[in-house]
Amino acid sequence: MKTRTSKTLGAAAGIAAIVVSLPLAITASPLTTTANADDPTPTSTPAAPIPDPQGSGCDAFKTELPNWKDFATKPVGTVLASIPDISTFNSLVSGQANPAVNIVDVLNGGPYVVFAPTNDAFAAMAPGQLDAIKADPAALYKLVYYHAFLGLLGPDDLKGQRPTQQGAEIKVTGKGGDIKVNDTAKEVCGGIEASNARIYMIDTVLDPATGPEPISPTATSSTATTTAATTTSAAPPAG
Repeated sequence: MKTRTSKTLGAAAGIAAIVVSLPLAITASPLTTTANADDPTPTSTPAAPIPDPQGSGCDAFKTELPNWKDFATKPVGTVLASIPDISTFNSLVSGQANPAVNIVDVLNGGPYVVFAPTNDAFAAMAPGQLDAIKADPAALYKLVYYHAFLGLLGPDDLKGQRPTQQGAEIKVTGKGGDIKVNDTAKEVCGGIEASNARIYMIDTVLDPATGPEPISPTATSSTATTTAATTTSAAPPAG
């Protein structure tokens, strides 16, 4: 009788110990799996705000393209094709003007700063000049590559002189909404963000033949030319 009672008491004590320990285990579990038991939602760093582009033509740009902030998540080739005011430039870089010249994949492999002359800028060229460039793949490559250089610079950081993908150098003066390129082309709307580029709409087509005297060492210019040639297998020498 004593033996059976002892066994019963021992079993009851064991069960009581288990029951006492369970709330402790259950209470401890959330503390080890969740950093904040009151708010289990994972925290994340908020995305940086997309800065407004700058320039006298940006109000018209934003009115025509109210979803322009969406460009920040898209590659530069897609953004260039989405802006009506630079459709001529887009046709030159995308193979529409001449199927032998398509540098969209090169630009999409950025980061790049791209100077995109407006349609009005191309319309102001001498009669027949643009048609002659379109018909000559080497001349067209030279033109479009001169409008881009490696980098990811906003309107306040663009000032300076550096080699383009074509090889010849380009000079930028001013900042913000008052930028000039090679002392001739004025910024229309600049600092438009693509995922891998910054686009600057300008009012004049840039000509590598009238660019600034080079200030970069020869090795730097050679490196830039080599980069342009190796980035695209379709491009002929910059020449």
